Amino acid sequence: MPDLGFQVEGAEIVPFAASPLLALKLRVSSADDLEPVQTVALRCQIQLEVARRRYNAEEQRRLLDLFGEPQRWGQTLRPLLWTNTSLIIPQFTASKVVDLQLPCSFDFNVATTKYFAGLEEGDIPLTLLFSGTIFYKAESGALQIAQIPWEKEARYRLPVRVWRELMDSYYHNMAWLCLRRDVFNRLSGYKMRRGLPTFEQALERLLAVTDESEFAETQLEGANDEGAQH
Repeated sequence: MPDLGFQVEGAEIVPFAASPLLALKLRVSSADDLEPVQTVALRCQIQLEVARRRYNAEEQRRLLDLFGEPQRWGQTLRPLLWTNTSLIIPQFTASKVVDLQLPCSFDFNVATTKYFAGLEEGDIPLTLLFSGTIFYKAESGALQIAQIPWEKEARYRLPVRVWRELMDSYYHNMAWLCLRRDVFNRLSGYKMRRGLPTFEQALERLLAVTDESEFAETQLEGANDEGAQH
């Protein structure tokens, strides 16, 4: 029965896909170099091992919404499930490198997107957990099947720059914002009433009003404080 090992050798951006797609270069190796493997129906669960890296002050600020105050990170930093994926690996002998393709979301309501976007540099520690079915031939020539043990896994440190380059290639200088439908309708109505051509301009107009209001409130609070002192 084939005994398979797994190792990630790199990561590449898949260009021109319908949505952002990352390919991990996965080497699948058989312990017996001479025994051919007919097919592998591979399943893989990928987790982000968020506790296995350090975070600078700016990253801690960006990840506040996800993990809370840094003082609590000893309790809140837990592995995040990124995705489950599957792959059919054709016949090979000894070893074979295949593309394990991972769809990547830019939706900031998704925890993994918040995590990726909150990192400035360095690597993202990944753990890949494997399962599935191996098809091989016995000495008699009969087709046999065997299950991949759950303890089969691989680790890889995905460079943060690869994720950023992936998103830049699909959404250059853009970010996705998901709104409740009633909030979107209000924003759309505001945009149309003022004859603004884009939603960006509508948001900029609203933010400018908010900034002016906050500035006025700050000035008023300062004047009240001075009056109280006198």
